[in-house]
Amino acid sequence: MQRGLLNGGSYMALGQVYRGTTLPNKKSDIKKILHIGGAARKKLAPFFNENMSDMTEVLTENSILETIEKRELEKMPSLNAEETALLSMDDIELKNIQLQFPSSRRFSGDGGAVEVRVRTDRGDIMVAVQGDRSKPAIFTYHDLGLNYICFQPFFNFVDMRALLDNFCVYHINAPGQEEGAPSLPEDYIYPTMDELANQLNYVMGHFGIKSFIGFGVGAGANILARFALVHPQKVDALALINCTSNQAGWIEWAYQKMNSRSLRSRGMTQGVLDYLMWHHFGRYPEERNHDLAQMYRAYFTRNVNPTNLSLLIDAYVRRTDLGIARDSATIRAPVLNITGALSPHADDTVTFNGRLQPTNSTWMKISDSGMVLEEQPGKISEAFRLFLQGEGYVAPLSPTKIVAFRRLSDAGRRRPCRHSPVIRITENPISEAVVC
Repeated sequence: MQRGLLNGGSYMALGQVYRGTTLPNKKSDIKKILHIGGAARKKLAPFFNENMSDMTEVLTENSILETIEKRELEKMPSLNAEETALLSMDDIELKNIQLQFPSSRRFSGDGGAVEVRVRTDRGDIMVAVQGDRSKPAIFTYHDLGLNYICFQPFFNFVDMRALLDNFCVYHINAPGQEEGAPSLPEDYIYPTMDELANQLNYVMGHFGIKSFIGFGVGAGANILARFALVHPQKVDALALINCTSNQAGWIEWAYQKMNSRSLRSRGMTQGVLDYLMWHHFGRYPEERNHDLAQMYRAYFTRNVNPTNLSLLIDAYVRRTDLGIARDSATIRAPVLNITGALSPHADDTVTFNGRLQPTNSTWMKISDSGMVLEEQPGKISEAFRLFLQGEGYVAPLSPTKIVAFRRLSDAGRRRPCRHSPVIRITENPISEAVVC
């Protein structure tokens, strides 16, 4: 870029006047300089007053401009440290750009949950307790390849925090599926699905719980449904996501057997990883949420014990049919049956819904999602809140109170819950809750 001076309203480049190195004792060069009139001559005058006496000094375009800039800087007000640093900066050449895309969040157990070991007839299991134990209980049960940490983002969602001040959540982990679990012994016989459901009795006895609200996903939903069939008096309500009520078909059995064999012999292979992603998200999860899909892929690769997962997969693929029918034996507790429109288990939830009593069950399909807890937490939290209000567990939360919780969450503050305490009523308050 050429620098220039104003000459009577026109722009004259100095490079056109001073090309190369010139000696001031040449009359032709001095005439060129003296013929620069107007503002340019005034700026150059101090320079010539100081340097014309030394006829042997070599003048260049840079030396003239440096003298002019020095004179101009002396007239400017004093600069602060930042401005001085900017003026003294050298040119920087941009050679490389590296893009980093941080994920929206990472798996973390820092959700206020306390991990407790509970002894059962088939070994110890880990239960993470979140909330005040004196309040009504919510039991969660996870799906294949996950543990209680998968529920943390949902239960820490701002709308759920406004509700869960009235409950205590007990996150139950299947044997050997908790974070950092060592490999189970080779002679360990993994519990069946019915035996996994029976372990809930030991959890209830350990914490002194008489009844609970179940919240399960996938294999965990099937376990909670089995427990509700055997112990209907201990289950007040069920919120089940992607629940399967029948036994495994031949295609599922073949895939799961190959996955189980690969996990035991070679660990987390690419084939098993792809199947787990399909099991949770359906097809093409990267197109919907690339960061979320990459986070789960990294989690399955690094944080899952392959041997223990293979045992749970074997138990799930050998599951028996629930044996329920709408006109005979069925689940007595109210059921909220949820699936995603892009989930591979949507048809299984339709079959399960057809075997439930329509008077105490609700089927929901959430659009544009496969793993609804991660992709649509707002819709699930609203449905779960209205479901509990319909069963008489909490007083309806007004929209103003929910907005207040959101604002406090955005500001990074928390306040004690001021809304009504937990109540158990006989009338259905769903008509009052629809405005929430």
